[in-house]
Formats: sequence, C-alpha cells, structure tokens
Amino acid sequence: MYLYNAWYVAAWDHEIGQALTPVRMLDQPIVLYRTSAGKVAALEDACPHRKLPLSKGRLLGDQVECGYHGLTFDASGTCTRVPGAERIPHRACVRSYPVEERYGLVWVWMGEAALADPAKIFHVDHWEDPTWGINRGDAMTLKCNYLYMSDNLLDPSHVAWVHRSSFAGAGTDEVALNTDVGEKGVTVWRWMMDTPPAPFYAQFLKFQGNCDRKQHYEVHWPSHAIIRAIFSPAGTGGEGQPLHRDSFVMDSYNFMTPVSATETRYYWFQMRNFAPKDAEVSARFATSVRGAFEEDRVVLEAVQEGMDAMLTPNLDLAIDLGPMRFRARLRKMIEAETAARNAPAATLVT
Repeated sequence: MYLYNAWYVAAWDHEIGQALTPVRMLDQPIVLYRTSAGKVAALEDACPHRKLPLSKGRLLGDQVECGYHGLTFDASGTCTRVPGAERIPHRACVRSYPVEERYGLVWVWMGEAALADPAKIFHVDHWEDPTWGINRGDAMTLKCNYLYMSDNLLDPSHVAWVHRSSFAGAGTDEVALNTDVGEKGVTVWRWMMDTPPAPFYAQFLKFQGNCDRKQHYEVHWPSHAIIRAIFSPAGTGGEGQPLHRDSFVMDSYNFMTPVSATETRYYWFQMRNFAPKDAEVSARFATSVRGAFEEDRVVLEAVQEGMDAMLTPNLDLAIDLGPMRFRARLRKMIEAETAARNAPAATLVT
C-alpha cells in the first residue's frame, strides 16, 4: 500500500517544540520532539517493554522517559536507562527516523535510514525569490485513502463541478486533457483559450477581459503535487509561448501523508508571482483555498465511503488516464521495494 523509501510531511515546523508530539504515518506511530539544540527527533512511539506509547511519557532534557517503567531513550533511539536492571538489554531500543526541515515543514524518511537523501525532498521553485509572495498554508485530515487524493490532484476536470464558485470557469468542463509521464511523476494539463477568468483568480489579475488559462496538475511519487495556474491576456498564452508580463502564476504545493488506509493528512501552501509582501492578499488566498479544499474533502470522503460499499465495479473514463498511470507506476515501485526488502541476505562464500 505504501512506498516507504520516501520523504513524507509529518508536521508544520511550528507544531513541534520541546514536548512529545504523537503522529501516525503509513500506519506507524511516531513521536516527534525538538531537542535543546533545536533539531527535531522522530522515534517509534512505542516502548520496547510493553509497547506503551512513548508520547505518554515525559521529556527529560533531550531524552524520552517511558511513563510505565521509566525506560529512557535518547534522540537516536538508544536506551540509556532501565531502572532496576544491572545492564541494558540489547533489544531495549526504539527505531529512529531521519528528519529534515524544509519550507516550514518537518519531513520524515519512512524507509531505510541509509537511503535517506535530503536532495530527494520535493523541490519548490521561487521559495527564496523576493519577487514572489507566499501563502504559508494550512493542513487538514481527510477520511479517505491518499490515492483518492492523488487521483483528485491529477484531475483538472473535477474543478467544473466541485469548485463552481471558485476555480471553475469556461472550458473546464469540455477542453481535452494532455497526460505526460516523467521520471518523478505524472502531469495532466491543458490550455483553455480566450475564456472568462475563474471567479477566484479574477480578483488578482492585472488585465481586463478574457484570458488564456493553463491548468497544470503534476503529482510526484509517492504523494506530492504542484498545481500551477497560469492566466494570460487572451491571445498571448499557449504551450511554448513566453509568459506575458501581466500573466498571473500561482503554484500550489500539496503534500499528502497517509495516516492509514482510510485517512490522510494533507498539507499545502501557495507561491504567487505578485504581491510578495502583501499580508492581505495572503489572507484572501488562505481563506479561498481552504474553502475550496473543504469542497474536495466532502467529495473525497464520500468517494471513500462509496468505493468501500460498492455493489458493482467502478467505471474508469478517459479523464482518468493520468491517475491510472500514476497508480500503475506507484504499484510497481511498491512491489519492487517490497521484493528487495523481503529478499534473503546474500551468503558469503569462503
């Protein structure tokens, strides 16, 4: 179900301080805390003795003391104390996870620690570009499988029906989609030419009248996405054309962390090519985007319920090509990872 050798978002950085914070990722319980040096530690949230969650214990400096019998562990998961024992059993340890902080988010590597490469964290263009504005984003929990969310983020067509008062607009119901498969993920995109701008975006445009609009929906394996919206004056857009000086560009970054088979934690923020320090614009973005994602939540949670209870097989359409290709490749990646993990260790020949 999951690709483990990957970075997933565990929390916003401001959510983690010098206190024990439990999270669940890929059906694994993890406890996060920040050491006195400011670095985030991530440990398996289970004492090896009787599996009481360590998050129910207490933090002693940079070490975690179990709330049942006082076994104590440092930030690497090494046991440093077993009260009443002459020696510490070699099995008295907990798993630690590689952690990185980037873009205001705490990223945890869920697979083999030796393979954790920070360079594999999803790249965000313009993060430190002073000419670009940022909406610092939000988070929500959805009661659905993360793959239904990746389906949604590879589906520009749903906008016409789910987001009628915000992201929809002329052309979002009929213009054909293009699908590209790359090394990192799948992109579904289209240009809609000479149409009225969608309600949400119209308030921010520098030009009047109709626009050429691009929807760019790109999801990287296992579950991270960038949704790019481009609005240019009518007659100036199109694939391969340079951006008009008055073009509006918004990059929405979306990170889905599976909690369980039927629950996903969703994090996001937006970058924009205008109003770099305008707090009022950021607030309007935050409110509107949150409202639109709440519309997605209602649909996706109902999809989970419907798929769980279906009496007849579901139907795939031409608009599902992107999600289907994404799922097929991810399935192969998970199968390959599982096979490698279960392969017998090599035997040394002397």
